[in-house]
Amino acid sequence: MAYSNSLMLKGNEAVIHGALIAGCDCYFGYPITPASEVAHSAAKLFPMLNRVFLQAESEIGAINMVMGAAAAGKRTMTASSGLGISLKQEGVSYIAALELPVVIVDITRGGPGLGNIGPEQSDYFQVCKGGGHGSYRCLVLTPNSVQEMCDMARTAFDLAEKYRMPCYIMADGVIGQMMESVRLPEPEDRPYDPEWKMGKAVDGKANIVTSIYLEHNDLEEINRKLQKKYAEVQAAEQRSEELYTDDAELVIVAYGICSRVAAGAIEQLRAEGYKVGMLRPQRVWPFPSDALMKIATNGKCKGFLSVELSAGQMIEDVRLAIECKKPVHLYNRMGGNVPSCDEVVEAAKKVLKEI
Repeated sequence: MAYSNSLMLKGNEAVIHGALIAGCDCYFGYPITPASEVAHSAAKLFPMLNRVFLQAESEIGAINMVMGAAAAGKRTMTASSGLGISLKQEGVSYIAALELPVVIVDITRGGPGLGNIGPEQSDYFQVCKGGGHGSYRCLVLTPNSVQEMCDMARTAFDLAEKYRMPCYIMADGVIGQMMESVRLPEPEDRPYDPEWKMGKAVDGKANIVTSIYLEHNDLEEINRKLQKKYAEVQAAEQRSEELYTDDAELVIVAYGICSRVAAGAIEQLRAEGYKVGMLRPQRVWPFPSDALMKIATNGKCKGFLSVELSAGQMIEDVRLAIECKKPVHLYNRMGGNVPSCDEVVEAAKKVLKEI
């Protein structure tokens, strides 16, 4: 991938640069802290490139505008946080049923309820497990740097269009708000005129985009088709990054800001002679189950430590991935608190004594 000059950007800004480079036509959203700079950047940059920015009257309005634009064959996106994502869930279920490619940015804040504007990772359940109704899935990318916020925006559109399904970029509030140097990919010509878009004539008939199937057998067939697609995604699109996993007795599993804190803790632990490694999911759906199972059965690993900004949500997928072959422990902070490097070091030492 060719890159242009570097810019100093917030994560929330970088994701818009990446989306524009990916050819995004439309942004529909409603501001919410700590995601507001996504909308601010879109409001500034989209009109400069003759693309559509519209602040909707609500989060519900925004996701339905995204649905309509996607059905019309436009590359489109939105962004929100926590309770705003909750409001969008009915629309996301419709989008999944319609098999429309859209990108949704979730800069996660503290909850439940109104909570606060501090960083958390407690949207994991509603984003990864399908927070709306019906048996559907969404792709979920988890950047841990401002550069990845930009790069994964581009990837998100590619994946959403390849599989015709919603794709989230889920980042905690720290990654959204932090500022780092970003190398922007060079723009490419990315024509987009999908065969399935609403109204396009195929074999002499105009396409109809619908999610209602009154006959039970028809709806069952649609669901089986979706599940077959999700199985293909699960097999082909797992992505993760590993650090010192070849000889690690304890493997930390962490994403977002937790993975950056954990990486520092691991260097300290290694310097003290402790064999600790890390697996960082770069996508949490599909979850990197294959890589985790390989580690769990390599003969060196004795256990896992899930480090999260939640009461423990990803830990369930860690346990499922390794089929409970090894113990999985949790170290977590909540309410907008982020663990320090020293805290993770002490948590890892405690677990090492127990396994």
